[in-house]
Amino acid sequence: MSKYATGKHSKAISDRSGLEFPYREMVREWNGSFVHYTEFEPKQPQLEPKPMGGDGVALLNVRPDRTEPATTVRIPENGFETYASGSGVINVFSPGHGLTDNTTYRFRGPPTTSAGSSFTYANPQSFDGITGTNIAKAAGYTIRTGKYIADARDASDYVTNNFFFFTVDTNTATTGSIKGGGYGCSVGPVTIEA
Repeated sequence: MSKYATGKHSKAISDRSGLEFPYREMVREWNGSFVHYTEFEPKQPQLEPKPMGGDGVALLNVRPDRTEPATTVRIPENGFETYASGSGVINVFSPGHGLTDNTTYRFRGPPTTSAGSSFTYANPQSFDGITGTNIAKAAGYTIRTGKYIADARDASDYVTNNFFFFTVDTNTATTGSIKGGGYGCSVGPVTIEA
C-alpha cells in the first residue's frame, strides 16, 4: 500500500463554496463532497426513512358476535298499580326497563323450585280484584311505554323509561290506585321457558 503525505502545509478547495482552506480541516460529506468542516451538512434523516409495515387490520384471538339470549326485566316489589275502579289497566313501575312499545311480553312471579321439577315461575300475588294468574297469562300482554293517566298516556322521557302499562283480559280493579304483585316479579319475552 502506498503512503500519503500528511498535508500539514497543503491547501484544498471546497466543493461547496469554492474557497481555499487548510487540507487538514477538510471533511468528506455523505454525498462524496469534500468540504471544510464549517460547511459540513449531515445527511437529512428523511432521505432514508425507516421502513414501516402496513397498519394491522385483523385482530388476534377473534370471536364472532353472538346473539344475546332473551332475558327478563325485574319489577320492584309491588311494582304493579291498578289505574281506577272498574278498569283493567295496570301501570307498572320498572326503572330503566328498556322494553319496546307495542310489543307483547309475559309477566312472571318469583322463581321457585318444587319437588320433582327443577325450576319454574310462580304467579304474581293477587291484588285489588286482579288475580295473579290473569297477570301471568302465558300468551302475555301488549304493553305501552309510559303511564296511563286520565284516559291518555304520559310519554315524557322519565315516565317512558321507567313506566309501562297493559290491560288485563278478564279482571277489573275493585278500588283503583292500589299497588301489588309482591316481590320477585319480572317481565320478558313470551318465549322464555321456566
